[in-house]
Amino acid sequence: MTLEPGIAVILSVMMHVTWNLIARYQSSAAFPLWWVLLAHLVIFAPWGFWSLLTQVDWNLTFVLLLLTSATANVVYFTGLRQAYHHAPVPLVYPLVRSSPLLIGIWSVLLLGETLGAWAWAGIIVSVAGLVILALSSGSTADKRALPWAMTAMLATSIYSLSDKAAVASLDSFGAIVGFISVGYLCSWLAMTFLLYRQTADWRPRRCIAPLAVLSGGLCIGLAYALVVFAMKQMPSAVVVAYSNAGIIIASLISIIFFRERIAWKQRLVAAVTILIGIVMIYQG
Repeated sequence: MTLEPGIAVILSVMMHVTWNLIARYQSSAAFPLWWVLLAHLVIFAPWGFWSLLTQVDWNLTFVLLLLTSATANVVYFTGLRQAYHHAPVPLVYPLVRSSPLLIGIWSVLLLGETLGAWAWAGIIVSVAGLVILALSSGSTADKRALPWAMTAMLATSIYSLSDKAAVASLDSFGAIVGFISVGYLCSWLAMTFLLYRQTADWRPRRCIAPLAVLSGGLCIGLAYALVVFAMKQMPSAVVVAYSNAGIIIASLISIIFFRERIAWKQRLVAAVTILIGIVMIYQG
């Protein structure tokens, strides 16, 4: 990794850990994704949209990529929400984050990226670690959760690919934030519509903790903007795989500091497996 994308990935991981740990302890009934996406839009979208409008050379290809990313974001957040409705976060989220393998295949076939044998092996090992982590949750999931989790994973691979293709036109970090915020706005509007259909209310009837709203709003968008920034100089599958280091750190913090002892040995094996995969990718 060169210095700048490496720093971007490290900062992204730190933000991902912060948001992941806080999100684990929020009630799903409060619809936390709705609140944190709204917080991101309030805090960052005005700056991001202005940067996107004024600092990008707009053309048909860029518009199509923007629409592809926005649509895939809507599918991702919808799939994630529906999966969480049928199964807990510790089971669903690692499965959704197993997208680097699919991203690698898409990027080679469609973007002409190349990955070495060690990188491919590392991606496969890290994905195996994510599956082990999901199985360690000890939860019995409704069978309806798996198709939604796989849908979210597929959507992740699609928007990662379109983001990688679009990032060449995004010369400033503000423009990257704006590009991502378009997808987040579309996702938030879709969530609001689904919420209204289910409850006849335009907003959740409960709110998550103010600290969770603020930290989520600060982290959820910037963390991924840093990932997209790193994609300027690194293969998309590699960047996404590196960002999964946040799952390792969050798991270790939960075991050591929050004393979560459920299947802790299996979770530790999963964390070590993911780490080995990341090291292999780095060597590749």
